[in-house]
Amino acid sequence: MDKLNFDSLLKSGVHFGHLSKKWNPKMSSYIFMKKNGIHIIDLNKTILKMQEASAAIKQIVKSGKKILFVATKKQAKSIIEENISSLGMPYVVERWPGGMLTNFITIRKAVKKMNNIDTMFSDGTANTLSKKERLFIQRERQKLEKNFGSISDLKRLPQAIFIVDVNRENIAVKEAKKIRIPIFGIVDTNSDPSDIDFPIPGNDDSRHSIELIVKYIASSIKEGLEEYELNKKSKKENNSDKVSEKKNDKEDVKESKPIKEAKSTKETKPKKLPKEKK
Repeated sequence: MDKLNFDSLLKSGVHFGHLSKKWNPKMSSYIFMKKNGIHIIDLNKTILKMQEASAAIKQIVKSGKKILFVATKKQAKSIIEENISSLGMPYVVERWPGGMLTNFITIRKAVKKMNNIDTMFSDGTANTLSKKERLFIQRERQKLEKNFGSISDLKRLPQAIFIVDVNRENIAVKEAKKIRIPIFGIVDTNSDPSDIDFPIPGNDDSRHSIELIVKYIASSIKEGLEEYELNKKSKKENNSDKVSEKKNDKEDVKESKPIKEAKSTKETKPKKLPKEKK
């Protein structure tokens, strides 16, 4: 896991909050001072909260569960795509689809429709359609890919959700709270940390700030995935050992059984010869 450094957070501008007139009073415990009308975030608390969040995320991933990342703001999209897609975690960088969590079945239907279109073009079914119909289906496929392509592998509800800007993604926060999914999020000085289970106080507008935090979380996910694969491998080995032991035990039992003596054939009594007539 990447080591947290106070200087690196300072250089990335993680400590810069919003204007003091736009602050949320619930963030007072994470604010260090006010300077030139801007609130400065306490980076010591940021480091502490980042460590807590990364430890919790690692445990979730270690158990084989998925975490959904949400970042629809312009400066965060490419960061999530670069660091999270390679780890196999689902993410949303376009408009948040309403009911993504609370109406997950409908979202899965849209993903299934996208997969069906792919099947049509792969098995040649689309060739039987007219050119106009094929063009219409292709456009529909592009639209579905844009909105749901990054969550196509999400077969069930995620175990947790990570949000870059909790104010911007307020609908995602509400849906996660409704179905009681743990929420990880970067909270700026204008945010409400009480809605977030694992708040990370920091600048959610600066590209460098977002990148530093996301990379740190991504490194903990990578470690969790590695441990998950190791545990999975060791379980398979243990199971194979148990199977081989059972086979050996059965063979030993067979060898230890005494050979049954063959039953002696009954002696046949000699038949009485018929008496000779006088």
